[in-house]
Amino acid sequence: MAWHDGTVTAPLTPPHQPNPHDPWQNPPSGSHLAPAHGSPDDPDTATELRQAALVTVLVALAGIGLGLLWLWLAPRVPLVSDGSAVFLQNSEGEEAIGADGTFVLLAAVFGALSAAAVAWRLRRGGVLVVVGLALGGVLGSLLGWRVGVWLGPSSDVVARAREVGKGVVFDAPLELHAVVVAVLVWPFVALALHLLLTAAFGVREPEPAWVGEGWTSYYGEPGAGVPPGGPPAGGQGGS
Repeated sequence: MAWHDGTVTAPLTPPHQPNPHDPWQNPPSGSHLAPAHGSPDDPDTATELRQAALVTVLVALAGIGLGLLWLWLAPRVPLVSDGSAVFLQNSEGEEAIGADGTFVLLAAVFGALSAAAVAWRLRRGGVLVVVGLALGGVLGSLLGWRVGVWLGPSSDVVARAREVGKGVVFDAPLELHAVVVAVLVWPFVALALHLLLTAAFGVREPEPAWVGEGWTSYYGEPGAGVPPGGPPAGGQGGS
């Protein structure tokens, strides 16, 4: 407070006024954490829903490739007819078990590939995207199973035996005996690998930024930048 010609004037600058460019001072009352919006690595709910739907569709459609590979690689089960009944040509063969094993191995490979593709394309593993990946894996397994059965040997064994004749060897229908286990392999492998990839290479959460009236932060706030010359040395506010 100063005297000038009998009048009292107050100082223009209040004492102990915080420096708005000091990143180390305590946040004022009423400040809050400012999330970053609009970043492709931090999508909003609508964007994440679209991403999850796209992931579900593309992963499910990959099941067509699973079915074709299963049909190509699965061992065949040879059957033979004596004119009145149909028998296994080799009663001790393990071809039927081999078909299940081939499907499981292929499903695991497809699960790993789909998880790697999603983790590479969408670096942040949102909950909806993970759900889409799991659902797509289940649908892809079901689609692959049905494609293999549909394109494989006829499921009407009696008609096929009559068609080829007595004593002629023909292939049994392509079947899955452990359907539930085989269908769940893809989503389980995809979820486990996706979790590992996002933990190892995913986008890290930014440092929280306090924003409020009279407060500026250099960390995490959209559009914020370091003023020319850098932040004040030693975290001390200027006068």
